[in-house]
Amino acid sequence: MAGYLARRVLQSVVVVVLVAVLTFVLLQLLPGGPARAILGPKATQLQIRTFLHDNGYDRPLVTQFLTWAGRVLHGDLGYSYKLNQPVTDVIADHLPKTILLMTLSTLVALVVAVPLGVYQARKRNTLGDYVATGLSFAFYSMPSFFLGEILVLLFAVQLQWFSPLGPSGDSLGEILSQAPALVLPVLTLALITIASFSRYARSSVMENLGQDYVRTALAGGASEGKVLTRHVLRNSLIPIVTLLGLSLPQLFAGALITEQVFNYPGMGFTFIQGAQVHDYPVLLGIGLVVALATVAGSLLADIGYAVLDPRVKY
Repeated sequence: MAGYLARRVLQSVVVVVLVAVLTFVLLQLLPGGPARAILGPKATQLQIRTFLHDNGYDRPLVTQFLTWAGRVLHGDLGYSYKLNQPVTDVIADHLPKTILLMTLSTLVALVVAVPLGVYQARKRNTLGDYVATGLSFAFYSMPSFFLGEILVLLFAVQLQWFSPLGPSGDSLGEILSQAPALVLPVLTLALITIASFSRYARSSVMENLGQDYVRTALAGGASEGKVLTRHVLRNSLIPIVTLLGLSLPQLFAGALITEQVFNYPGMGFTFIQGAQVHDYPVLLGIGLVVALATVAGSLLADIGYAVLDPRVKY
């Protein structure tokens, strides 16, 4: 196990470095460049050259990357030109809000998806199974911005149950104090996640219901409900644990669009705002954080898989 973890950590470091290099290069290819974005369209060529020289943008690309990577290793993610504050402070302000949104949507998705998957497995090939499958495919294939707009039209405009905008504020306390405004953003992400989780839960429960240990337990006099809750459900949750770790990129991508739709002040909203003004340090910092979270999620999923399934030996 220790050897496997060491290899996975090494692979994770390589992946993060490659993502950082790719993100750094792609951002340099954006039209206009940082000087024009910061100084504005009326900046003279002399002002632009001075800005590029003072910030190191006139150096070779490799030198720029190594300089940035060296600062990152010391905890310095750069300085946001537009927000006029260190990138670490920007991320510290907005990351908890995105984590809150993703956590709430994931919890809602699990609470709904696992029982739904169990129901579909037990009632497979019935009308209820077909309806749930159709809805799952519909939500899974639906873009998050489109689903968010539909929920706004239905619950905010037509029924007027919730606000069309998400909560606002500088702290988590202020965000949580506006709980009704969280409903639509959380529901948007949750519906898409439910569709994915329920399909995996259904397949996993169906597979375990056909195993010998289930037939043995039922033949020994155990009730179907007891076998389902004590044995089948635990084994069926193993793929869901793996899926949780691997779904971080999908969740963040959904949060990025959802936050923009509902004007929610999280990392996704900040990333979009930074992209519009070519705030390179913010884009690089958020990209690096997402890469680290994705790699960590994948590693934790592998560890969780081994803990839940004793048959797995690394």
